Amino acid sequence: MRGEIAEQPAAIRATLDALLPRTGEVEAVARGTRHLLFVARGTSDNAAVYGRYLIEARAGRLAALGAPSIATTYRRRLDLDGVLAVGLSQSGRTEEIVETLQWAKDCGARTVAVTNGGEDSPLARAADLALCTLAGEEKAVPATKTYTTQLAALAVLAIGLGADVDPDDLRRVPDAVEKLVSDPGDLDAVVEGLADKPGVVVSGRGLAFSTALELALKLKEACYLHAMGLSYADLLHGPIAVVDADTPAILVASGQGPTLAGTVALAERVTGAGAAAYGVGGGERLATASTAALNGPDLPEWVAPLGLIVPGQLLTEALARRLGIDPDSPRGLKKVTQTD
Repeated sequence: MRGEIAEQPAAIRATLDALLPRTGEVEAVARGTRHLLFVARGTSDNAAVYGRYLIEARAGRLAALGAPSIATTYRRRLDLDGVLAVGLSQSGRTEEIVETLQWAKDCGARTVAVTNGGEDSPLARAADLALCTLAGEEKAVPATKTYTTQLAALAVLAIGLGADVDPDDLRRVPDAVEKLVSDPGDLDAVVEGLADKPGVVVSGRGLAFSTALELALKLKEACYLHAMGLSYADLLHGPIAVVDADTPAILVASGQGPTLAGTVALAERVTGAGAAAYGVGGGERLATASTAALNGPDLPEWVAPLGLIVPGQLLTEALARRLGIDPDSPRGLKKVTQTD
């Protein structure tokens, strides 16, 4: 896992080199569509959350996360005329996602696949357009480089859909990730702060919400923590009651954007109540309000999630080893999960 975290700058750079020239293909396949439907599971579903916020906030299109069981279990036909369905699967071999993307096409949607499985994968073959990432083989069970390259592909998708962004921001991502790999911040302090805790709340909002969900998933699968990923708006509606001396909070934010002030205020509330708050990103404002902090990327908010997850990945790997767990092969998990 640690080695694959370090491979992310090269993987993202290769993926962008391959996909940025294809924004015209995205525009063509999406022509005549109005809404987006993302279809995914697990880590890919967290990537889809980023895609949803990015498309709605910067491309001005309504987007939603699909429920594959509507297709595979309930077998209900929907009117998907005018919908662009985007199926995400790192392997491209998750049968439920392949079947759901084919169902979407049969219901009238145009379809895009985002996969690291290559053009010959079942998901790519099922789609009108395949955006294949170039992360290379990933051996550790917890996804790292396949996740960040998925985000890169979704950023390219947004550009093809006319998002109000500067494509040159994407070119800055590999260097920003490389800097985080070498300098993630106060990693030892956060590891020690979590080492004797049974659970943790991980929270962010807006574009950073996807990072909070993905970090919570990583801590669950590789460290066996009861990690709850929540929007900080939802956290304030009751679940914040679980945050105490035995249940710290990890708060995620980009260094700029409309959700930073709320994240800083939440950190101040958590520490004021006597609990630990560990910041990820958010610049000096969040670091000052936190018990200890991990660095974030020097990137605009719309691409910040590609870097924000990196210190979280390093935290997960280091904490697992601190707890005596092999992060490469967590119990009960395998690389490709099939669901009905």
